[in-house]
Amino acid sequence: MRAVLDYCSGGTKREVPGGTPVLHEGSKTGHLFVLLEGRLEVIKGDTVVAVLTEPGAMLGEMSVLLDQPHTATVRAASDSVIYEFDDAAAFLRDQPAVALLIARLLAQRLNVATTYLADLMHQYAGHGNHLSMVGELLQSMINLPPMQVVPGSDRQSDPRI
Repeated sequence: MRAVLDYCSGGTKREVPGGTPVLHEGSKTGHLFVLLEGRLEVIKGDTVVAVLTEPGAMLGEMSVLLDQPHTATVRAASDSVIYEFDDAAAFLRDQPAVALLIARLLAQRLNVATTYLADLMHQYAGHGNHLSMVGELLQSMINLPPMQVVPGSDRQSDPRI
């Protein structure tokens, strides 16, 4: 995602000390962030689900595109430098090349998730346990109408599945 670095103008460059949150799960900022240097942790609930170290890594894009609260907390795991766009929607309208980069990133993530789920579906077909529901999950992902999506977990299930 280094290509996004070419578009880092018009926002605010921020130094973020290690341990400092960049954004909070459940909050809604409308901001888009780009990692310039350092190390950021993506935390869902109490679990670190990803570590971002590559300059150009973006965060906040799903919240902006879905006009929903952030789906995870992000904090600096070490002293970091980020670029912040306060009005991300306006920035993306003005910079369609960045919107296309984000679309490619999201398509890549979806491809990885779908491939993984299809593999699970194949491995657990006919086992009769909760993993055999993966086919239903894949079908629902493909046929989701444009609406607010509420992902389920082992703590809170999605009533559509």
